[in-house]
Amino acid sequence: MLDIKIIRNNTNLVRDVIKKRNLKLDIDAFLELDREKLDLIVKVDSYRALKNKVSKEIPTLSNEERPAKIAEMKQVWEELSVLESKQKEVEDTWRNMYFKFPNLLDETAAIWDTDEWNVVEKSFKEPTSFPFKAKEHWEIWEKKWWIDIDKWSEVSWARFWYIKWDLVMLQFAIINFVVSKLMSKGFEPILPPVLVREQAMFGTWFFPAWEDGIYSVNPWEDDLYLVGTSEVPVTSYHTNEVLDLEKPKMYVAYSPCFRREAWSAWKDTRGILRWHQFDKVEMVVFCKNDESKSMHDFMVGVEEEVRQDLGIPYNKVNICSWDLWNPALKKYDLEAWMPWQQKFREVTSCSNVWEFQSRRLSIKYKDNNWELQYAHTLNWTVSAIWRCLIAIIENYQTENGDVVIPEVLIPFMWWKKII
Repeated sequence: MLDIKIIRNNTNLVRDVIKKRNLKLDIDAFLELDREKLDLIVKVDSYRALKNKVSKEIPTLSNEERPAKIAEMKQVWEELSVLESKQKEVEDTWRNMYFKFPNLLDETAAIWDTDEWNVVEKSFKEPTSFPFKAKEHWEIWEKKWWIDIDKWSEVSWARFWYIKWDLVMLQFAIINFVVSKLMSKGFEPILPPVLVREQAMFGTWFFPAWEDGIYSVNPWEDDLYLVGTSEVPVTSYHTNEVLDLEKPKMYVAYSPCFRREAWSAWKDTRGILRWHQFDKVEMVVFCKNDESKSMHDFMVGVEEEVRQDLGIPYNKVNICSWDLWNPALKKYDLEAWMPWQQKFREVTSCSNVWEFQSRRLSIKYKDNNWELQYAHTLNWTVSAIWRCLIAIIENYQTENGDVVIPEVLIPFMWWKKII
């Protein structure tokens, strides 16, 4: 969440950010509510102080003086009760508005009012072309029985799947390659839980913004949620901690992920580009507040190495302000070339979220003056496995429907070069 002092003291800056992000937030109404909230705090505190004072006086009074003071006490109590009720109402409304305020924008973020203006800053390789008609990934998979299109809906309902044989081995090869790559860069591997409490969802911003896209498990009993990204449990791992950030803390996490995709019904439902369950390898970094910009560039560089090692054409895209989620100060996507669709599609994204999440989760460090500061957090989907599989299958396909294995993955495929 954004520092309330910034909203109060840099109103025009926040107003400009809201406009550039194309959000419907009434900052003037919020500031009026904020003033009412602060005024109520003063009034309630003064009445509580008076109540405590009168309560202490009553036992010291004579029998003649006591009834009047008790009557005064009753009046104070009634007025305090009304004020406290009003205070709760105002603070609830205040919180609902406050948590909707977005992060600021990096000065190098792309500033446009539609996602069509995302800025391509770099391209790697020319789009793959073939001397034959390219097949879509699901055509190849179905022909080779790598995916079962009959049993998935029977067992788990629509938009889940079974994948089999060589496709399973290719998935594990991607995971092993990516994790090994990141460990060589200093990232610590971690396997997080995929069921989390509401606080973890709130702390990473998925609540209250994204409830419709999240699976809830045993409501009113366990009150747990299936994560849509390991960013949630890994970032929450250091909740309420003061970290030693002499060096940034860097994690590479693997996990299955779950999203209801309620906002995208009937889009990309053939194949596995957009489904309810998927696997990801994620980078999560905690660093000092003057290091996050350089760390963001470092993480993007690592991800570009991964894509270049795989030999898949991609665009590096600076995501425009209209298309940024609230926590992101700046975000890059890498879009891989999908030959059958003849277009680039997002396969990974990397966000610098500044102190937006650490404020909610109370993750801090001590600066050089031993003063507590909120850590900056960053996250990057190194590999959304299903989309990486699609990109490899479509870019490395042969005319007869086989798939050539990218050279860097061959050691992880038991030296198999074609499937």
